[in-house]
Amino acid sequence: MSRVKRGVTKHARHKKIIDAAKGYRGRRKNTFRIANQAVEKAGQYAYIGRKLKKRQFRALWIQRINAAVREHGMTYGRFMDGINKAGITLDRKVLADMAGNEPEAFKAIVETAKKHASQPHTVKA
Repeated sequence: MSRVKRGVTKHARHKKIIDAAKGYRGRRKNTFRIANQAVEKAGQYAYIGRKLKKRQFRALWIQRINAAVREHGMTYGRFMDGINKAGITLDRKVLADMAGNEPEAFKAIVETAKKHASQPHTVKA
């Protein structure tokens, strides 16, 4: 049986990691062991970042909707309650875009939400 030399495979695997570490500082870019750790950690940060990006965009859309709705004398919570009860199924991304780019259409949605929203509870003195 002939022997198997693994040099080509090992070199290819190392090269893949070193290429991924391009642009890193110090030995993180050219020493395999350290580059491997750096690339692995970068992958973890990238994975977390993809999750955080979704949260941050949703928060931004909510802030934009809230600001636009308050111009019409309503709060974000009452607005969302109103459009849900009215059966409007637009998501926050679309609503935030409409608030910025199509104020007339957004105003019509706010008026519809006002009609369907619950009235705030008041304390009788």
